[in-house]
Amino acid sequence: MTNMELIAISAVLLIGVPHGGLDGAVARRIGWPKGLIAWFGFNLSYIFLAALVVWVWSHWPLLGLSVFLTISALHFGSSDIANTQATIAKKLSYRWLPLTAHGGLVPVAIPNLQPDSVQPLFTLLVGDVGADMLINAIGMLFLPWLVCFAAYFVYAVLIPLWRKPLLNLIIVLILVWFLSPLISFALYFCLWHSRSHTLRIWRSLDKGSERRRSLIEAVAYSLIAWITTLVIFMVFQESLTTALIKITFIGLAALTVPHMLLVDLADKLKRQSLWL
Repeated sequence: MTNMELIAISAVLLIGVPHGGLDGAVARRIGWPKGLIAWFGFNLSYIFLAALVVWVWSHWPLLGLSVFLTISALHFGSSDIANTQATIAKKLSYRWLPLTAHGGLVPVAIPNLQPDSVQPLFTLLVGDVGADMLINAIGMLFLPWLVCFAAYFVYAVLIPLWRKPLLNLIIVLILVWFLSPLISFALYFCLWHSRSHTLRIWRSLDKGSERRRSLIEAVAYSLIAWITTLVIFMVFQESLTTALIKITFIGLAALTVPHMLLVDLADKLKRQSLWL
């Protein structure tokens, strides 16, 4: 791992991971009770789901990585188009093409545009056989994704609202082409996904006590995540590169499942019911 890749993976842990710190605020916004018992219940549920993901990955790593890539497509894609989709409100039929194009960035475009660099990363996570199987499976998705991207390009030319998210996607794809997977993923995760998600949630919160409480929670959750990461890193009896890759991606998978259920399922269902 180069120095730049080490900085990139550290940025994912230090800058990207804390964007889920506002999940408590999202839960309250969609109706989760505000009492102390309810707060403990939310945190225990979150920890249980995250621990369940780690357990599944430890027993079936290929399944774990495959599921993570699948849910990352849904989560990242939904987040990338969230602002535009909010603008068009009820016109949900417009969503599937941009969602597929943006969602394919991490699990399809990066492995296919940088296969020689992604293969060793997958090998560290799931072993040689699993990595080969996954790379081959993802390779079969590249052409359909390219067709979808081309259709999305035409779609955005015809509908101006989609031109900004399309431009963002093109910029990231250029970075993916020229940079290593870890660096391009870190830039996307920290500067696009985490930043836009945090700003979107923060602006939706009521000013005053709710923002103060949410900020305190976000700081506390981030500190807990960083300390946990440090402890796990010290326990790992592996090289620096192997430990960092495993901690980062297994940790992301563990946190993404409860985060996605809250943000991409419960919160979106709540907002859609308000639109109808």
